[in-house]
Amino acid sequence: MPAAVLPASLPELFAAFNQLTVLIVGDVMMDAYVWGKAARLSPEAPVPVVNVSRTEQRLGGAANVALNVQALGATPLLCAVIGDDQGGDQLLGLLRTSGLSADGIVRSSHRPTTVKQRILAHGQQLLRIDSEVETDLNQEESTNLATSFEQLLDRADVVIFEDYDKGVLNAASIKQFIQLARQHGIPTVVDPKKKNFLAYEHCTLFKPNLKELREGLKVEFGDTEADRPDFEAAVAQLREVLKPEIVLVTLSERGVFVENGELTRTYIPAHLRSISDVSGAGDTVISIAALCVALGLPAPVTAALANLGGGLVCEQVGVVPIEKQLLLEEALEKQVL
Repeated sequence: MPAAVLPASLPELFAAFNQLTVLIVGDVMMDAYVWGKAARLSPEAPVPVVNVSRTEQRLGGAANVALNVQALGATPLLCAVIGDDQGGDQLLGLLRTSGLSADGIVRSSHRPTTVKQRILAHGQQLLRIDSEVETDLNQEESTNLATSFEQLLDRADVVIFEDYDKGVLNAASIKQFIQLARQHGIPTVVDPKKKNFLAYEHCTLFKPNLKELREGLKVEFGDTEADRPDFEAAVAQLREVLKPEIVLVTLSERGVFVENGELTRTYIPAHLRSISDVSGAGDTVISIAALCVALGLPAPVTAALANLGGGLVCEQVGVVPIEKQLLLEEALEKQVL
């Protein structure tokens, strides 16, 4: 694992990303798109008839985080469970095409690969069809996942938990994996969802958004400056329960909040942008944060870089990985380091 020494410059920092290996454990999925034209209603039901012009499959979920890690120059290792089905075959094909390792992918005949298919016409999404289950892994699947995780852990500089509540991660496996990482001195960063929100005790960095923070703690507070005391009280409650070293909360159009192990709080405002699509911004934020944590960067620097990256991908349409050179140029302009 690299020494926790702050690089002297941003180009040196971005070059250091290239030496890192990131283990990403959680829910991988496929995002499928069907584009076409809808010129008439079906005679069978009051629904549009879409004449298909093209289709596309993209890597989603934890696999999109892997694409972001790869785009930043680091080496991603995916650890996940997919179905022994056509969706799984397509997902493995996309991994190969993208140059991503499938060493940690476990296949199972007991659950389908998560596929989210979107039907679009004239720039509008008409329908989304989800093929998935959200039940926990069975014993065989859990054992195989744990074996893959242990085999890959020694190669990692940081672990990302990418949880979409699809059942690959549960309270028992999360506890086991965090303990293993801590025993090896490997930091852990978490992108949580509702079901396992309070299972990530003693992680290095915990990154919810405001909605996840409210739902995970079952508390209510507003989004304005006047609500800051209630928000900070929720962060304190989170810290008491999970005892993370760093809490990083994305605040949507208000930027990000970060609190380090010394309880120093930093609010970083969002930068003015032309927002096209917020899809995938969280994947970019957690990818950048993980690399910064692996290098031992101060929490405010980590948050500032992640904030920039999340904003940049919002300027693109669809779920796309971050562009490393663009991020470097903007970080230099904003004097992040």
